[in-house]
Amino acid sequence: MATKSLVITLMLPHRTLAVSSIYSMTKRNFHQGTINNFEFSKISELKKRREFYGKQLVGYSMEQMYSVVSDVENYYQFVPFCKKSMVYNKKDGFLTADLVIGFPPLSEKYTSNVTMTRPSLVRAECNDGRLFSYLLNHWKFSPGVKDIPQSCVIEFAVSFQFKSAIHSQLANFFFDQLVVQMEAAFVDEAEERYGKPAIKSHVLEATSRVI
Repeated sequence: MATKSLVITLMLPHRTLAVSSIYSMTKRNFHQGTINNFEFSKISELKKRREFYGKQLVGYSMEQMYSVVSDVENYYQFVPFCKKSMVYNKKDGFLTADLVIGFPPLSEKYTSNVTMTRPSLVRAECNDGRLFSYLLNHWKFSPGVKDIPQSCVIEFAVSFQFKSAIHSQLANFFFDQLVVQMEAAFVDEAEERYGKPAIKSHVLEATSRVI
């Protein structure tokens, strides 16, 4: 399977900035004592927990989507910004994975504990304290259209808090775009594996917040 490459850019008035450019700009401002007009005394305000919840109807079965989402060892092939995915301590309904995420010049590794209930649930949690103070990804799969067995409803929720103020500020720029692209990447991978969907995907709900 060919490796996919996704690039996130932000459309601003009169210019387009790549994520790597935003990171460099943010880091430079950080060392100068400000981050987008924030004083160092307000850095703690940046390090808030961010949450996203999405719900959509897709043209793939619960089993098919579960197989894609639970295939953690191959995340590096299709998940945006995932450079490496190494699985160990694998047993029935559970695995531990070391994931490397990055885009130049950022590259970070974290450990995720993944629990799975086939074919309805995949839950990944990170508490290793290196990159994230907290990270939770939660996938739930339920039956879709009654007369179309190759369909299901996906509920995707992510909650995280970076340890670094620089990473937190970077997330301010592209969090919503990233989680939407990440969710879409799993549906795209399902199409790579199983062919065209039985029905067109429909977004049923999408919300995000900072707490």
